[in-house]
Amino acid sequence: MSSYPNSPQLLKGGIVIMEPDSGKIIRVISLQYNPDSLTRSFQVQAYSEGTDRSEALRLKSSPVETIKVEAEIDATDQLEFPDQNPTILANGIHGQLAALESMLYPTSEALQNNHNQAGRGVLEIIPMEAPLSLFIWSRQRAVPVRVTEFSVTEEAFDAALNPIRAKISLGLRVLSVNDLGFDHRGGGLFMSYLKNKEALAATVGSASLNSLGLEGRL
Repeated sequence: MSSYPNSPQLLKGGIVIMEPDSGKIIRVISLQYNPDSLTRSFQVQAYSEGTDRSEALRLKSSPVETIKVEAEIDATDQLEFPDQNPTILANGIHGQLAALESMLYPTSEALQNNHNQAGRGVLEIIPMEAPLSLFIWSRQRAVPVRVTEFSVTEEAFDAALNPIRAKISLGLRVLSVNDLGFDHRGGGLFMSYLKNKEALAATVGSASLNSLGLEGRL
């Protein structure tokens, strides 16, 4: 039976990993199931509280925004059609978990290269730069992030002990121009995110003082 023709297309949240210089997409990780909730928190970056009254309303930079995502990965549906999903049949959800976990690691090539340089007597090695990760949650939210926390609870396994169902908890920190700079690709994406936020806020308009029980001016 075909689906209702007017039903909206269901978009999925996910993460895009890209090269910051060229903008080349390295990998797109789509969440299998969108979580029912998404937690965001903001830490205001104000000047230190003190006796200087002139600093009371000043902000140093954008707030530190953190995102917490709880999601599920389940191979049950794919295992019903093993001929169409040979990778799932052979490895379970190892691949999906490895794609997420790979965001936390420098590449094996980078590690080997640094080791080789150290063996040639290079005293100072530039810390390895990870690719740029973007958290995508609809067209309104596409922000550069750094993974700060990642945990996996594997809940079911096949006969070969491959995980076939798991819950993941993903903690992300939004990277602003204060972290990346205005000339960095991620900094530009953050500015687009901020401008879009301001545009959305402008669509709501402003309530009247009367609606707050106040008359005239403050």
